[in-house]
Amino acid sequence: MIVVVSLFEVITAWKEKAKAFENDAHEILARHEGSQSRVISLENTRKRLEGLSVQQHELFQQALECIERGIYRAAHVMAWAAFVDVLEQKLASDGLTKLQSARSAWNKWNSIEEIRENVPEFQLIEAARELRLFSKPETKSILGLLSKRNECAHPSSHRPSLNESLGYVSDLLNRVERLLAKSP
Repeated sequence: MIVVVSLFEVITAWKEKAKAFENDAHEILARHEGSQSRVISLENTRKRLEGLSVQQHELFQQALECIERGIYRAAHVMAWAAFVDVLEQKLASDGLTKLQSARSAWNKWNSIEEIRENVPEFQLIEAARELRLFSKPETKSILGLLSKRNECAHPSSHRPSLNESLGYVSDLLNRVERLLAKSP
């Protein structure tokens, strides 16, 4: 029996084997702390972005792209922006009724965009705690994440590492998932 295999089939088979080898190598190397293969394995993190709004998805995606390029300060800033967008969406999901009831001084603003322009983020976080979206310990942790974002967003000597950046994004995604599961 003579089997005829085209050159295209041979090349395709070798490409598949090479890709499988590359994936296996990245999986093994991703276990090592300083390996760039850790960054390549962000596909699982990207899957967690499904279900977010287009803007939130894009902001988290940009944070991950910053990590892939070694731009860790920017990754913190972009991930924080995505988290705050989720928080603001949650706070505004009832037409600002509960938020403005908890913070009557904010009744002069008619939209979450106006509130965003006039209220510091730490006050939004405190208001979310008052609405029981966050517990007291969660609030403290989130304010700590805001502080880390501020270190990255403003001139400072802070230089987050790959591990810090991956952890920061992961922490914010965990908080987003819990926040989305709560009612306002």
